[in-house]
Amino acid sequence: MITSSQRTTFESLNLIHPLQKALRHEGYEIPTAIQAETIPPALAGRDILGCAQTGTGKTAAFALPILNALAEQDSRPYPKQPQALVLAPTRELAIQIGDSFQAYGRHTRVRQAIVFGGVSQHRQVESLKSGVHLVVATPGRLLDLMSQGHIDLSHLEYFVLDEADRMMDMGFLPDLKRIIRCLPDQRQSLFFSATLPPDIVDLSQRLLADPVTVNVTPKRRSVATIRQDVLLVQKPEKFPLLEKILLDDKVDQAIVFTRTKRAANLLERKLNDRGFSAAAIHGNKSQNSRQRVLQSYRDNRLQILVATDLAARGIDVDGVTHVINYDVPNEPESYVHRIGRTGRAGAHGSAVTFVTPDQRKELQAIERLIGKKLLNSDLMEDAPKSERRGGKSDRQRSEGSKCTFSRRRTSASKSMGNVTNSQPTATQASKRSTSETATANPRQRQAKRSGFRSRSSRPRQAGKDSRGGMTTSA
Repeated sequence: MITSSQRTTFESLNLIHPLQKALRHEGYEIPTAIQAETIPPALAGRDILGCAQTGTGKTAAFALPILNALAEQDSRPYPKQPQALVLAPTRELAIQIGDSFQAYGRHTRVRQAIVFGGVSQHRQVESLKSGVHLVVATPGRLLDLMSQGHIDLSHLEYFVLDEADRMMDMGFLPDLKRIIRCLPDQRQSLFFSATLPPDIVDLSQRLLADPVTVNVTPKRRSVATIRQDVLLVQKPEKFPLLEKILLDDKVDQAIVFTRTKRAANLLERKLNDRGFSAAAIHGNKSQNSRQRVLQSYRDNRLQILVATDLAARGIDVDGVTHVINYDVPNEPESYVHRIGRTGRAGAHGSAVTFVTPDQRKELQAIERLIGKKLLNSDLMEDAPKSERRGGKSDRQRSEGSKCTFSRRRTSASKSMGNVTNSQPTATQASKRSTSETATANPRQRQAKRSGFRSRSSRPRQAGKDSRGGMTTSA
């Protein structure tokens, strides 16, 4: 098992010149651990079992070897018979992967098609008929096109299964088995997952032949470059505190996570009413609407993305400075994937989670998963029983909520500005926030709506995916 890599550069990985040129154009010089340890054996034709958290650059880890092989063959694509297939669990991730292939393969003649549901299949079918080397697809739409005779996988040479554990969570195992049965025995397979539970290991054993295992996931699931803060608040205090955080100058772009689609829509309206530039993204939005919102966010024309857990994986946007869990996620794993939207590929980020007093169990489950304490337990123990249930004591009903909160620094990052200053109570903080917001300079609010500071230049790693538009050619 490979567990670490020596310091290396992309120039030393024996990639062909057109890929090296594209990487230089993207500003990539030093591969991430998953890239440095995956690319050499993948170039040698070995099957790969990769275990890495989201945001580690695994898209380039499989995209570059496949592009290298296809470009070296320089063969003409056959109609309906791709040479390579990449499966992704969501439309957003499929588009992101396609964008990465387009960016890295811009100086090659490799053609691609991106296949996903929620839109008309006409353009996708036409691309397959004209012939493509590579298909990036979601399982449902792929099976639809296979059943209609629009795609034939019998000549496939390269197969990638990305976010395998997410596929399982979404119930795609039956679809995966149907697709795998249609693949030729002689192929190279690359299998990637953020976790390796028994069912994932069993699937990988059936899919891979003598694989090279690359594991860059720490035993404790967290991100060292992300500062994590927890605020214990009552529900009515959430929005004033959110507004206070977002008004801080250190917040360039933020993703705010809610549990439900309805809550996301409501929060979007409230933020826009207060002068922020915000838009919601969730499963009830049309595919075109979601893509427009994401493109605006990527282009820095939108400051705040309000999202459900739909966006907790696969949305890699450069420059997300803050993730705010307005609602505690239902599953502890979702916490890791949410905060992984910031601090991408070694960059520093900040994550703030609002926790109501009755959500102690959810918080403890997250702390067990990441192996780190986020909130002093005595804070919850000291709370009145009625408060722990989310209710109010008689004294609170007469005097108003006085539930105190605590922020505990949990990463190496040492600066959060005003957001991390010690505050006596959440109620006092919300009152100050309301007062400050009411008297805020309109120009300052306008600046938050449309003008953001230019981001400082820094060395980039290939964990950052391209943001090019969807196309049928790389």
